[in-house]
Amino acid sequence: MALNDTRPVGADRPPRWFGRALVMTVLAVFVAIFVWRALGSLSGLVVNLVIALFFALAMEPMILWLVRHGWKRGAATGVVMFGILAATAAVLALFGGMFVEQAGQLAKTLPDTYASVSVWLEDRLAVEVPPMAQLQTQLVDDWGDEVATRALAIGSSVIGGIFAFSVILLVAYYLAAAGPRFRASICAWLSPKNQTEVLRLWEVTQLKISDYINSRIVLAVVASVFTGVFLTIIDIPYALPLALFTGVVSQFVPTIGTYIGGALPIIFAVTTDGPQKAVMVLVFIVLYQQVENFWFAPKVSARALQMNPAVAFVSVLAFGAVFGALGAFLALPVAATIQAVASTYLQRHELVDSHMFRDPEQRPAESEQAGTEEPQTSSP
Repeated sequence: MALNDTRPVGADRPPRWFGRALVMTVLAVFVAIFVWRALGSLSGLVVNLVIALFFALAMEPMILWLVRHGWKRGAATGVVMFGILAATAAVLALFGGMFVEQAGQLAKTLPDTYASVSVWLEDRLAVEVPPMAQLQTQLVDDWGDEVATRALAIGSSVIGGIFAFSVILLVAYYLAAAGPRFRASICAWLSPKNQTEVLRLWEVTQLKISDYINSRIVLAVVASVFTGVFLTIIDIPYALPLALFTGVVSQFVPTIGTYIGGALPIIFAVTTDGPQKAVMVLVFIVLYQQVENFWFAPKVSARALQMNPAVAFVSVLAFGAVFGALGAFLALPVAATIQAVASTYLQRHELVDSHMFRDPEQRPAESEQAGTEEPQTSSP
């Protein structure tokens, strides 16, 4: 040590706690990275669990009705679940067969339709269109490898979808069949005060989901009626089943349900009456969808879920943008639950007296007219 160095011995060493803090910091970073990657890997499972919980809560009113009439809860859950699955399978089988049949007829008439469109373009617009055979050859050369690759991807997606569907059904059945025992197992870990709050939240959520399902049924009936009337007016065959298919699919399949529901009547119109009526059906579906989004859906959702129409509309847009199709489908019951919980637990105050809380009173027409007349002066 230099003679002029007055620092105490060991002053350049780090504190004793520094090494332990460094190790704990590194360990926390690694744990955070592991948890983040684990959550990313489990995102699909979390989504399936959310869907299963939603399905179980949606079945609860029907299960309770059967239990009140003497059914055991496990049997009631099985009957309700398989009844819903059987009804869904029947609808898909009926309209799926019609869809495949009409798609086959459309494929048969496609060459003739392409030829007539080509002649029209050449005569009216002087546009030369390549022959159908040349177009088919070019499509096979350009897209053949990609179609094969996508076919394998679609096959793996179908297998994954079947597995996810099985997981959803099993979890939903166990949650619904357990019912009170499942809620008791959760509340056993909580204090009595917290148990009351959890059960109240559970009941509010279940009520809002039931209201949401009822609102979807109402909108499906409205869409089916309007679609059926329009298809009957323009004389499209099978107007009633086509309208029912459009209404149900458009309401219970999130995001793309409108397009799937409208595809079948459009194909029927093309194969039976030509492209003109198909365009009419397409225009009707697009216009009705706008009317439903901006008028029917907010009104029905506001009445069933007790939400402001603007709040309902913005909730669907926001949840769909953040969470995708599942978020758009669950937006209304989640938003209604949050609103109900907030109104229960947040303190509300008495409003002050202000004209901003009410519209101005309408003045009677007679008084307005009398006020605009000039006073008459009597002559001497």
